[in-house]
Amino acid sequence: MNNNIIVAIDGYSSCGKSTLAKALAKKLHYIYVDSGAMYRAVTLYFLRNNIDLTNHAQIEEALKNIHLNFHSRDYETHITLNDEEVSEEVRQMPVSEKVSAVAALKEVRREMVKQQQRMGKSKNIVMDGRDIGTAVFPHAPLKIFMTADPKIRAERRYNEIHAKNPEVTLEDIFENIAHRDYQDTTREESPLVRADDAIILDNTNITPEQQLQFALDKIEALKG
Repeated sequence: MNNNIIVAIDGYSSCGKSTLAKALAKKLHYIYVDSGAMYRAVTLYFLRNNIDLTNHAQIEEALKNIHLNFHSRDYETHITLNDEEVSEEVRQMPVSEKVSAVAALKEVRREMVKQQQRMGKSKNIVMDGRDIGTAVFPHAPLKIFMTADPKIRAERRYNEIHAKNPEVTLEDIFENIAHRDYQDTTREESPLVRADDAIILDNTNITPEQQLQFALDKIEALKG
């Protein structure tokens, strides 16, 4: 029997899922698994190797050559793609523009779900993504579904990446978020939906500290 505690955080892009998940994992001394970074790393590999997203045989072959790992440094979780540190590169616009299309591929989702489920077998973890509470860990004891006003989400994302990529405009970000929302919610394979037992957290008007306390209170309630 698996007695590990799993906290599943789902929601729309740029809702602060990773901010909450990282803070929660650090506070509880759990392992943080950034499922979004996993899909972004696969996207980066596909872009680098010109993988045709309509060629299923090519996709299957590419997935055999993708090895992802997480490691912690300075209390931050970093992802490696075939032993190369790619934490910064996977957050750039070329990847952001393609990640939803890659994540919609059934071959990619099934492989990533397998890897994520393996991670949850031996550790207390906090994992964020689009289908953690529905497809990856449907029996997680705590599921949080995050949302926020799209304009606020765009502003947060813009402030996050503008210093590193000053050519990006707020309009670019807003359009990217709207496009990703559409792709994430309408895709055939594990679309973004709120699990029936997930608690909604709308963080449009609350601080990161307040949302962390919200989640901690829910965990305390679980422990009873």
